[in-house]
Amino acid sequence: MANITRYIIGNWKMNLTIHEGSLLLHTLDQAVESHEGVEIVLAPSFLALQSMSLQADRRKFKLAAQNLYWRDEGAFTGEISANQLRGLVKYAIIGHSERRNIFSERGRDIGRKVQAAIRNEIKPILCVGESALERSENETNEVLYDQIVGGLSNLTSDDVEQVLIAYEPIWAVGSGKSAVPTDVKEVAKVIRAQVKHMFGEKVAAKVPILYGGSVTPTNAAAFLDTDGINGLLLGGASLDAKQFAKIIDKAQDRKK
Repeated sequence: MANITRYIIGNWKMNLTIHEGSLLLHTLDQAVESHEGVEIVLAPSFLALQSMSLQADRRKFKLAAQNLYWRDEGAFTGEISANQLRGLVKYAIIGHSERRNIFSERGRDIGRKVQAAIRNEIKPILCVGESALERSENETNEVLYDQIVGGLSNLTSDDVEQVLIAYEPIWAVGSGKSAVPTDVKEVAKVIRAQVKHMFGEKVAAKVPILYGGSVTPTNAAAFLDTDGINGLLLGGASLDAKQFAKIIDKAQDRKK
């Protein structure tokens, strides 16, 4: 596999005040060490990004936005653009299942957000995944195809090399039910095959694929050891410093 970096990304969602986030970052800083080949990424609320950018050891932690708008500026009340985030974050989570399902984001706008991130030198973390109903009707591959095409359309091969793809089955997110590593392995193959179809084998080999969905310190190692998986996108586990640190340690152990 061309990509050897492990990514551990904590999506704090709409949790933690600025003060609580600062305390969690402080505890994490005490608990983990920087390690070559392991990228630790924190995605706090927009309110906390500025203060955390000043507090975080950038050698150890990188920051991500949980979302962004695809226009760089304009009369879009309540939105935050990639242009405004430029220089503040290295990554942006785009197309998360909660954005798709709760806020009705669709492929075209998600693709525009991916383009906006790249245009502003932010690496997009494109989230894809199927619902329980789609899974039960054996539509996983078709859903992934549509979401990848929607997210990566109108990009060049060089653009795609800036993208991370996170497989987060909707039925597993926050449910306590994680996917089986053997299934995740097959999904990673499907994702990489679609990227290969669109952009060629060389590009497909470089794109990092992450797994997200009820990851815990107990099952993290199994997913990190899964062929084709380059890291993890965490939700609830990233809000607990001990759990988060344990998962980071497992990623670091695998790079030694």
